[in-house]
Amino acid sequence: MAGKKQFDMDTVLDAAMIQFWRSGYADTSLDDLSRATGLNRSSIYSSLGDKDALFLRCLDRYATRYGAKYDAALSCAAEDPAAAVRAFFDVTLGRIADPAVPDGCLMAQSVMASPALSPGVAERVKELFGLQRPRLRTALKAGGMSDGNAEDFAVHIAAVNQSLAVMGRAGSSPEQLRAIVDVTVDALARALRPAG
Repeated sequence: MAGKKQFDMDTVLDAAMIQFWRSGYADTSLDDLSRATGLNRSSIYSSLGDKDALFLRCLDRYATRYGAKYDAALSCAAEDPAAAVRAFFDVTLGRIADPAVPDGCLMAQSVMASPALSPGVAERVKELFGLQRPRLRTALKAGGMSDGNAEDFAVHIAAVNQSLAVMGRAGSSPEQLRAIVDVTVDALARALRPAG
């Protein structure tokens, strides 16, 4: 039928997200997005908006997809915070090991590219990037940590999590990445013992 969209929005958004993830915002052209999605430039504009609007939709999609996985991993934090944090890291390690997605982290990559982004997009990137710390702090507090310790460990765990994505992109082996996780989880377990 004339005028009816002939594409699956989820498939198109996933393809655009992977393109931005693989090449970064600045190095992704509308022609790249057209090739990735199978849509011509006109269809991209009419259905998805300009490059900034599409990038924001892709960032939100990424944050929602992986945020839900992180939330599920941390859901057992009240019973076993160390196991919850290990499961949190497993989400990242699983993403790094997944051959269907690019290396690294779309959020970290986008934060690094903030100077090339419009102010509104840069602000949204910063906002989405900042979701990990409160997510972790809430989980650690549910596990019995004091406010101060929960905040300190949340900052540390979020930083380690981002470093895993960067180190994975730089070629660190799964064993090396797992060893980094082990050190962090062991430190957390030691910090939890007096409270537990």
